[in-house]
Amino acid sequence: MSQQQVSFGVGRRWVVGSIGEARALAAATAAEAITACDLVEIRLDALAAEGGGVGAGCWRHLEGLPLLFTARRGDEGGARETSPGQRMELLYAALDDAAVIDVEVASISEMSGLLAEAARRSVPWIGSFHDFEKLPGPLALAAAAARARDAGAAVFKVAAMLHHPADIARLAEFQASSQGVPLATMGMGPLAPVSRLLCAQYGSVLNYGYLGETPTAPGQWECGLLRQAIRRLAPVPGGGSARANFRF
Repeated sequence: MSQQQVSFGVGRRWVVGSIGEARALAAATAAEAITACDLVEIRLDALAAEGGGVGAGCWRHLEGLPLLFTARRGDEGGARETSPGQRMELLYAALDDAAVIDVEVASISEMSGLLAEAARRSVPWIGSFHDFEKLPGPLALAAAAARARDAGAAVFKVAAMLHHPADIARLAEFQASSQGVPLATMGMGPLAPVSRLLCAQYGSVLNYGYLGETPTAPGQWECGLLRQAIRRLAPVPGGGSARANFRF
């Protein structure tokens, strides 16, 4: 397969269809994916955890679609605990077919060799940050975004557990801030669905749903429904470049 070229600029809101099961990946069709999403995420960590082989043959039937490959570390939502070397091995094997890869901000140093190879091949990467307990404060988010930006990430992504309506507002405010790198923001948990629409409205460049029958994160939309909903939203003027003001 040949990789597809993608570029994440301000103004476009990509819908990502995430696949975390070998059965769902095998059943997915290019026609279905084109209708439901703009970018297909293949969770290599989840496929490997099922015990089957992981390689180009698993996704060859999706040739022609832009593919995002993720090998998530265990403490940020991975299917199992894996070493940096194991995750790099999975991602190296997918680089020939990757339009983009995902590497956690916490893994930047230990996966620097992979990121250098991705840059050599002109494969952009997402610097991701996950908190399954809470929404971190704005200073922590800004520091993570700066680290991703300075390391060369094409996008800084944050996914965090939301407990209160005020968390939705704080997440959207961060999305509306200027961090010097395109932002993708989303909540997890019971408040996730509404947060994902609001953040998309404020300019989130990557908006994740799931392909198949099983979400890959708490509170995900089915990606076809998410895409329909986002298309109905008018972008907020200045979203992604100006600070939002919310009151509950």
